[in-house]
Amino acid sequence: MPPGPSTRFDLPTPDPSTQPWWDAARHGRLLVKRCAACGRAHFYPRPFCPYCWSDQVDWEDASGQATLYTWSVVFQNDLPPFNERVPYIAAVVDLAEGPRMMTNLVDCRAEQLGVGMPLEVVFRPVADDVVLPMFRPLGP
Repeated sequence: MPPGPSTRFDLPTPDPSTQPWWDAARHGRLLVKRCAACGRAHFYPRPFCPYCWSDQVDWEDASGQATLYTWSVVFQNDLPPFNERVPYIAAVVDLAEGPRMMTNLVDCRAEQLGVGMPLEVVFRPVADDVVLPMFRPLGP
């Protein structure tokens, strides 16, 4: 069924397996899942390990530290509400815990960016009950 007039397609629809992640983000905490069988952390949240397929995975707090893997400055996006946010920086970061994460970079200009630069997580509200982790350059 197509979204109704009040449905925001740009907002997540948490399910029981991802609700703890969204709850933590609202409280300024970034979570990853770690596998008890192989020891590897993974992101995006799911009820099994994508490396060894074990279902022995548990939430853990991530440090919030990352390095920049790649980015793109988006100057044009015709899809509301993204068209109201241009330009913005879409990025892929390597979390200190190992997984890669798609995100946005904030509090910086594209000219400042470089592969491997250290980043830190910040949390930004995007709706009344939705907060997203984003990243900014670490330090001054």
